[in-house]
Amino acid sequence: TLRLALARSGRVSVCVFDLAGRRVRTLADEARPAGEAEVQWDGLDDAGRPVASGVYLVRLRSAGLDESRRVLRLR
Repeated sequence: TLRLALARSGRVSVCVFDLAGRRVRTLADEARPAGEAEVQWDGLDDAGRPVASGVYLVRLRSAGLDESRRVLRLR
């Protein structure tokens, strides 16, 4: 579960990337209101296959915000 705090409403994009920079999964790409929100990642890629254990980057893009965080996937 990824918790987000959005300062203002607008289009939000949340994607998971591997360390080579390849997009693994798009978790959200939609308009969201300002405030707190949660996004779930079930450990699957866009094709529905489980991804390997390891470190991934989660990138949040919103109006005036572009932030990346590392997450650890354990199976």
